[in-house]
Amino acid sequence: MKSNTHPTYGLVAFRDKSAGTTFLSRSTLSTRVGLPTQALEDGTTYPVFDVDVSAASHPFWTGNARVLDSEGRVEKFRRRYGRR
Repeated sequence: MKSNTHPTYGLVAFRDKSAGTTFLSRSTLSTRVGLPTQALEDGTTYPVFDVDVSAASHPFWTGNARVLDSEGRVEKFRRRYGRR
């Protein structure tokens, strides 16, 4: 195999801007130049990547999802096109 073809895979802190939470994960983003760094609770400094939505702020995962179709599809079809 060729050497030096894949980027390095390291720890990156992802910061959710809308929820204000930070979580640690592995990513190839650690090789990007110009990423800001932040020291987390363990005292280690990691590169930080800001995300708009994560599991901490997504409506599906937080339970704030809206139900757009409260009436079932079958009942709606029967009401429109059912026997009269």
